[in-house]
Amino acid sequence: MCICINCTFVDQCNTYYAVETQHQQPHLTDSPHFEPKNPTINVNIRTKTDYIEMEWDVVGCDSFVEEAGKWMRLKPGEPIPT
Repeated sequence: MCICINCTFVDQCNTYYAVETQHQQPHLTDSPHFEPKNPTINVNIRTKTDYIEMEWDVVGCDSFVEEAGKWMRLKPGEPIPT
């Protein structure tokens, strides 16, 4: 799971914006302005019968500042991205 959902910068972050794009999800912001330091992204690739599925997860970041539930407060009632 992406650590970004519990980061204080999730709604400002260029890297999380890219992850949202890869997952074809609505963006938390249209103009992210925070450039994180040394994000580490795991990309899981699964081949299906007629397509390839890619899942991107940020698993480390030197700029990570924990703010538990930050994403949930921004998107109340929506399922947490996995």
